[in-house]
Amino acid sequence: MTDLLGDPAAFLQRLLLQVPALLIAVTVHELAHALVADRLGDPTARSLGRLTLNPLPHIDPLGALAFILAGFGWAKPVPVNAQNFRHPLRDMTRVAAAGPIANFLAAFAALIVILVLRPAGMLPEAAAGALWYVYTFNLVLGIFNLIPLPPLDGGHFLPYLLPRGAAGALHGLERYGMLLLLVLVFSGAIQRILGPVFRWASQFMIMLARLIV
Repeated sequence: MTDLLGDPAAFLQRLLLQVPALLIAVTVHELAHALVADRLGDPTARSLGRLTLNPLPHIDPLGALAFILAGFGWAKPVPVNAQNFRHPLRDMTRVAAAGPIANFLAAFAALIVILVLRPAGMLPEAAAGALWYVYTFNLVLGIFNLIPLPPLDGGHFLPYLLPRGAAGALHGLERYGMLLLLVLVFSGAIQRILGPVFRWASQFMIMLARLIV
């Protein structure tokens, strides 16, 4: 927002690189959820047209705005009917894990392309910038969704982590999870909490990529 008020041209230039990266990250994340749910026996996502590479069905306008302005955001959740699974609790966890894992893989792939092509002079500056946002947004989205708070993917791990007697607390989190999430994002608390995690994860991923390249 500071860029928009201080240097609109720079803001728009950055936005042109960020929007495609955001669309890729969101699509990768939600498509992974849909594919795993479909594979485990739930056709809900397929019937609603969410088994697609088209980013439009996956975009949540508020989440996209938060991502651009605050650096953290979310997509439109893929509808999942756990009653279609043979093992509902376990399979829901697998579906939840698929999104962040897909983001981490996409981030790593973008990083490998940057490290291979940029030193060889085969990657224009604009393309390198776009790929860096693909890397960053996928890594951020993967980490962000591991927060153990509904409606994020990490919230689906809570039934495993909490005792059975905590069902009431879990229900309360499900009711007010989105409100808590918005407060955390727009208050800046998420940035302070996850900033160090992102830096550590990024350093680890870059080190791993350099071992391969």
